[in-house]
Amino acid sequence: MRILLAEDDKELAKNIKAFLRQANYVVETVTNGVDAEFQGDEIEYALVILDIGLPKQSGLQVLKNWRAKGNKTPVLMLTARNDWSDRVDGLKLGADDYMGKPFHAQELLARVEALIRRSVGNASAGISLAGLYLDESRQEVTNKNNETHALTHIEYRLLWYFMTHAGVVLSKNRLIEYVYEGDIERDANVIEVYVKRLRHKIGQELIQTKRFQGYVFKAAVP
Repeated sequence: MRILLAEDDKELAKNIKAFLRQANYVVETVTNGVDAEFQGDEIEYALVILDIGLPKQSGLQVLKNWRAKGNKTPVLMLTARNDWSDRVDGLKLGADDYMGKPFHAQELLARVEALIRRSVGNASAGISLAGLYLDESRQEVTNKNNETHALTHIEYRLLWYFMTHAGVVLSKNRLIEYVYEGDIERDANVIEVYVKRLRHKIGQELIQTKRFQGYVFKAAVP
């Protein structure tokens, strides 16, 4: 899953990014509010971690602008301030959760995972759909034949995206933007390879090819 981290403390941002990448998240960073708002408008993220005290434009203003434009991406706000009114303001503007600095990395991860699960209508640590169970903690998928397969990082990200966007035609470019970080392996042919691998593990019929459009995950197959 792709996360936007808006944090001007470069050392803290570096540590958060490294920790979340170990948990198999794609993390993009910005250091000011203007860039944060632009990125959040232009790119689809599963979650935004937004520092309240950003330069150029505060995190609160960024959040206010996003919500005014209908951007419903889950937002976890960070602040070093102790003023309770900042937290109230953030929640009133549409923040989904709040964490004060300093914080424990494991708590941050737990909140990130909970917000993302909630955003796709799933309260448990896994997704059940179309006879599949995707175990998020183990990064495994169990198919309708009760066969469990381990997934690579890319396979897991790709299948999670398919299952949380069932019935939506997803172009190769959209899939590439979501599952890859930076410019690594951005060849559209690589997506075809991973789709083929997923079909081998979950069944051929669930991910259907739409000619000249991309792929669609069928939650119900006739």
